[in-house]
Amino acid sequence: TSLGFALGARGPTVAAVARPSGFAFVQRNNGSVIITHHGRHASTLRGHRAETFLQQVAGGDAQLVMARWTGNYKRGNERPAKRR
Repeated sequence: TSLGFALGARGPTVAAVARPSGFAFVQRNNGSVIITHHGRHASTLRGHRAETFLQQVAGGDAQLVMARWTGNYKRGNERPAKRR
């Protein structure tokens, strides 16, 4: 029965969020940082923001840091688009 299923279930299953990939960055001579995603420009950081970014990349997962800085990452609450 549906009640037995509800009581025996372990709760809703949540699909794992894919790890970010395809990001790269280049530090220029003037101190700016260019972040690309699959070869396309994603963001340019200058000054203090570039320094902070480089510190975070050195201390953690570079792909995840670049995804966060560019705003291109899943937060876990997006719903897939409805198919028509």
